[in-house]
Amino acid sequence: MAGPQHIRIEATGRDATAAIQEAIDVASAHGGRVTLVAGEHVTGGLTLKSGVELHLAEGALLRPIPDYEAYRATTVRVIAEKSNRGMIVARDAENIGITGPGRIEAGGEHFIIGDDATVGTFVPAEFRPRVVVLEGCVNVLLDGFHVTGSPMWTLHLVDCEDATIRNVSIANDRRLPNTDGLVLDACRRVLVEDCTISTADDGICLKTSAGPDGKAIGICENVIVRRSTVSSLSCALKLGTESFGDFTNVVFEDCKVVRSNRGLGLFSRDGGHMRNIRFSRIDVDCRETPDGFWGSGEALTVTVVDRRPEQRAGAVENLLVEEIGGRMEGAINLVSTSKAGIHNVALRGITLAQGPGQLGTGRSFDLRPTFADIAPRAEAEGRPNAWTRGADGKIVGLCDYPGGVPAIYLKGVRGFSAHQVAVTRPTRLPEGWNPTDIIEDLT
Repeated sequence: MAGPQHIRIEATGRDATAAIQEAIDVASAHGGRVTLVAGEHVTGGLTLKSGVELHLAEGALLRPIPDYEAYRATTVRVIAEKSNRGMIVARDAENIGITGPGRIEAGGEHFIIGDDATVGTFVPAEFRPRVVVLEGCVNVLLDGFHVTGSPMWTLHLVDCEDATIRNVSIANDRRLPNTDGLVLDACRRVLVEDCTISTADDGICLKTSAGPDGKAIGICENVIVRRSTVSSLSCALKLGTESFGDFTNVVFEDCKVVRSNRGLGLFSRDGGHMRNIRFSRIDVDCRETPDGFWGSGEALTVTVVDRRPEQRAGAVENLLVEEIGGRMEGAINLVSTSKAGIHNVALRGITLAQGPGQLGTGRSFDLRPTFADIAPRAEAEGRPNAWTRGADGKIVGLCDYPGGVPAIYLKGVRGFSAHQVAVTRPTRLPEGWNPTDIIEDLT
C-alpha cells in the first residue's frame, strides 16, 4: 500500500496551475504534502483535497493571477459582495492544511477602479475573488503563512469544524473595502491564536450567512481567539453583521487592537441570537475614521437593528467585557432599535482614555448597516452595503448623541452592570461632548 505523498513543485515564474493541481490530486489519493519551494509560483484557481497540506516553503511566493476570470473553476456556494470565486478553495474536505512560512501576494491593487476621497476609500471592482475559501471542511490547519494585498475577504471558512488558525499574518490595503482578514462563517470548534492582521475592513469576524434559500447555513459555536494583534479601519474583533444563525460561546482574549476604528463589536441584524460572548484582557487603540467606514473610534459597539422590516434581529444576551484598556476617540455604544434588545451586559475592569479626534466623526453613533444600505434608492448617492446619503445629504444611519458625546451610551439595554469602569475624559470637555459619562436613552 502506498504511503503519504510528498511532492515538491519547483518555481517557474509562469502559470503553474495545472502542475500544482495535479500534485494536489495525486497527494490526496493517500494523503500527503505538496510543497512549493522558494521562488515565484503563478496560479489560477486551486482546489485543495482531503488529506493534503499545501506547504509554502521559506522564500516561496504564490502569486495568483489578478483576473476574476482565472477562477471560473473555483466557485463557491456562499456569495459575498457579488463574489462567488476563490483563489484557493476546498469543499467538504477533511484533514487539510495550508502552511508556511512562505507567502501569498494576492494582487488586490489590480482590483481598484477609482478613489472616493469624500468618504476615504478606494472604489473596488465589481467582481473580486477571495483568497482562501473552505466550505464544509473538517480538521483544518492554517499555520504560519503570510498574505498581502487581498482583493476581497482574505481567509473565509464556511460551515467548517475543528479548525486551527495560528501564526498567520495578513497585510491588506488600508483603503480597499471588504478586505476582511479572517472570516469564520457558521463554524464550530475553532481556535485562532498568535495571528497578526492589518486591513481596511473587519479584522477577525464571525458571521452566520444565509444560503441561496435565504436560511442560515449554520451556527457559530465554541470559538476562541487569543494572543492576536489586529489593526482594522472597520472593526477589529467582531460578530456580524451577517447573523442569520446563532452565535454561542465565543471568547476573545489576550489580544491587541492597534491603529483601528472600532475595537470590539457585536452587530445583530438578521435573526440569529448572540449568547455567551466574552472579551477579556484586550488593549485597544481606537481612532476616528472618515464616514465611508462604519463607526468611528469606539472601543466597544453593540448594535441590534432589524435590517429588513419583515425579519426581527436576534437578541444579544450574556455579554461580558472585562479588563479592557487603552484609548478611544468615540464612545462605548450599546444600542438596540429592535424589540429583540440587548440583555445582561457586564463591564468589569475597564480603563480607557477618551479624547477627541481630528475628524469629528466620533460625535455620532452609527447604526449601519440598515435597510437603506442593502436597498438604496435608485437616485441615492452611495455604495451598496457601505453608505447611502439621504435627501438631506447626510449618511443614513449616523445619529447624533442626545446632549453630546458621553463615555458610554445605552439604548434598548436590559440588565447592565459596570464594576471598576474608569473612562478618563478631558478636564475641559470639547464642544459637542456630554458632561454626563453614562447616558441611558429611554426614548
